Amino acid sequence: MKTLKYISAIILALGLTTMVGCAATSEHQATGEYVDDSVITTKVKAAVFNEPSLKSAEINVETYKGKVQLSGFVNSEADINKAVEVTRGVKGVTSVKNDMRLKGK
Repeated sequence: MKTLKYISAIILALGLTTMVGCAATSEHQATGEYVDDSVITTKVKAAVFNEPSLKSAEINVETYKGKVQLSGFVNSEADINKAVEVTRGVKGVTSVKNDMRLKGK
């Protein structure tokens, strides 16, 4: 009986260690968060692509915990504003960081 309690305690300790080791931290995302971010990225890319005034191939989208970063080169300040506006309209986006640059002519 004493051996059974000892083995149970070891299994419990290993289980807790494994669960804590797999938890999300400030540097790493849990699997659900990663999937949510990839869904947001896909939705933003689709929204930008469906906006006729924007050339979506030149706008890059990255998402981390709902925060979207837009980068790339666009033709005008109006394109930057439109891309930010379209991105903010996507469900799940908590903030937008604009790193887009104007093309040199």
